[in-house]
Amino acid sequence: MNPSSLIRRGTQRGVALITAVLVVALATILAVNVGFKGYLDQRRTVTMFSLDQGFQIAMGAEAWAADILRKDTLGGSKVDDFTEEWAMPMPPIPVDGGEVSGGLEDMQGRFNLNSLVKFENGTLVRDDEAVERFKLLLGILELEEKWADMIVDWLDSDLDPGFPDGAEDSVYTSLTPAYRPPNMRITRASELLALHDFGIERYRRLEPFVTALPVGAKINLCTASPEVLDALLGGNREFTLARENVIELRKQRCYPSLQEFPLEAGKKSQLTEGNVIGESSNYFRANIWVTIGTTQFTLYSLLYRTGQSNLVSPILRSFGTA
Repeated sequence: MNPSSLIRRGTQRGVALITAVLVVALATILAVNVGFKGYLDQRRTVTMFSLDQGFQIAMGAEAWAADILRKDTLGGSKVDDFTEEWAMPMPPIPVDGGEVSGGLEDMQGRFNLNSLVKFENGTLVRDDEAVERFKLLLGILELEEKWADMIVDWLDSDLDPGFPDGAEDSVYTSLTPAYRPPNMRITRASELLALHDFGIERYRRLEPFVTALPVGAKINLCTASPEVLDALLGGNREFTLARENVIELRKQRCYPSLQEFPLEAGKKSQLTEGNVIGESSNYFRANIWVTIGTTQFTLYSLLYRTGQSNLVSPILRSFGTA
């Protein structure tokens, strides 16, 4: 046999082998790709189904929370404190494929950022007394007082920066990306993160003590934190230093009541008549966590309870973050 013929046959067999290996490799890659896409589609479907299920369960928990607040009003309670049913956290409750837990938080136990400004002649202007109380709170929390002036400029109607630490359009339009202050009341305390150089660390320190509620929401003395109470007292840290005693007394009743709040009669009357302090609340936040398999769903719902019609309605919902 011709040697060259043998060489050609060997070459052909080698090419055929390589071709076969390539075909098998391509078929394997295609099979893996199809299988992987199928797995992703399956996981995506399961996740979407779990999120939908979590949303519906969270809505049910929200309705349950609203019913608790409604029953509290129907029971004739004139005071909202930590001894009532609404203040008891909801333990984990089994649901199909997971569990749901949560609780209600009295948002009027916090300082209302929207109270830093007031309506005057149709515009929002600085409320000096509220600003002073907020500066005292910032001092207690070891934060710079300048942020009170920065927040006022974020809220008030004019475009003139407050002296010496205010910030208006001239500051924010020079940033990248540029933006402008809203010059109106806010709906979420998280808007503080938009303040120039405020930062996440300051926000985390301040967030548990502030809220963004409509005008006229009083601070509930029965549920306010010791820091907020001390800011109302002038920053002398009376309640902050007695924190453990405050916690123990609040397990039994409203503390401090309007009668016990250690302010001079004139100042106490001024705060009471000025809708600054009280012993009841209309705004509560339902914090709801749902776990379905490996999927977690979080709902924060701000509930408003009217005093006359006994209605409880959600006025603001957020998912994942407060």
